[in-house]
Amino acid sequence: MSQPNTVTVKILDKDYQVACPEERQSELVVSASYLDKQMRAIRDSGKVIGLERIAVMAALNISHELLQASEHGDSPCAETTNSTAATETGFRQLGSKIDDALYHLKQLEIS
Repeated sequence: MSQPNTVTVKILDKDYQVACPEERQSELVVSASYLDKQMRAIRDSGKVIGLERIAVMAALNISHELLQASEHGDSPCAETTNSTAATETGFRQLGSKIDDALYHLKQLEIS
């Protein structure tokens, strides 16, 4: 593996310097682009305010997608145990609770 290079990626119009091996740079750029797209969709929905909250929601959504993919065998780390289904259900419930709490918080801030 080669020495890490610094790659600049842009997420929500902010530049981030990330150390990355040269042979993985294209993967990093695609990943950053996907994260940016997810965060923009959350921000544009108007339900979530604040960069940190947007990032957490994006992370939860991406984690959920990963769990779904692994449950269907679309991932190298595929698991077919009941714990995966339970985890997925837990993430779904947690995401719903966070959405509701953030929506109510936004309503309080508007009032």
